[in-house]
Amino acid sequence: MVVIRAGRLPIQRNSLREQIAGALREELMAGRLAAGSNFTVKEIAELYGVSATPAREALVDLAAQGLLRAEHHRGFTVPEFGWADFLEIFEARAMLTDSAFRQLALRPPGYDWSRLGSLRRRAEAATRAARAGQLDVMVGCDRRFWQEMTVFLENRRIADYLDWLRVQSWMFAAPYLRAQGELSGVCWTRHTELVERIADQDLSGAHRMMNDYNLFTVRLLAELAGESLDSVAVLGLLTAEPTGALPGPLPTPDPTPGR
Repeated sequence: MVVIRAGRLPIQRNSLREQIAGALREELMAGRLAAGSNFTVKEIAELYGVSATPAREALVDLAAQGLLRAEHHRGFTVPEFGWADFLEIFEARAMLTDSAFRQLALRPPGYDWSRLGSLRRRAEAATRAARAGQLDVMVGCDRRFWQEMTVFLENRRIADYLDWLRVQSWMFAAPYLRAQGELSGVCWTRHTELVERIADQDLSGAHRMMNDYNLFTVRLLAELAGESLDSVAVLGLLTAEPTGALPGPLPTPDPTPGR
């Protein structure tokens, strides 16, 4: 039975498949679709007021990404991510970001520095949501910030994979966070500091802050899930010496920082 409320994310008539998948993805990330929830194509089509075809396509897309599980003759079910699943997700994320930062230190940056204004705005929105403890807003702001942030890594495939991992991380974390009730001051709020490290071309500072962010994340979720950090194999990686400064000439300053 569908347990989400229609109208939370309005569905536009263009790209219905992507719109429905995006709406459901945010429901999953925010924990509003709990593990074990089951629904059919017909229910999703009726919920969003569309035909069965785009609803089916969206659900199949999410199932192909491992965010839903297709059940023969039963529709689709939200999978449950346990601590072991989260460890795999987290360790893959930590190793990828650490390696990407180390590779950046070996070559001149090809980053489009004109994107800094947009990145700052994303950081400010994510920080506001985290400080306010607004989980329903936080998941979207956080994902959009990191999507913009990973462009800095200059590898589209890594960026796409990290985004996929982040969605699953939220699916694991959201039920624990939602159970806390008051989230003000609980989640990471240093997004704008990370952006300024990048703006200053302080690669070691940005790398260190990424490691601090990952440490913050795994410590928080281990505490909420009642798990030991002894099972986290990448802790040593996250405390290792980070990279140095970006090579190459300084970029042209952003003429309208943060706007």
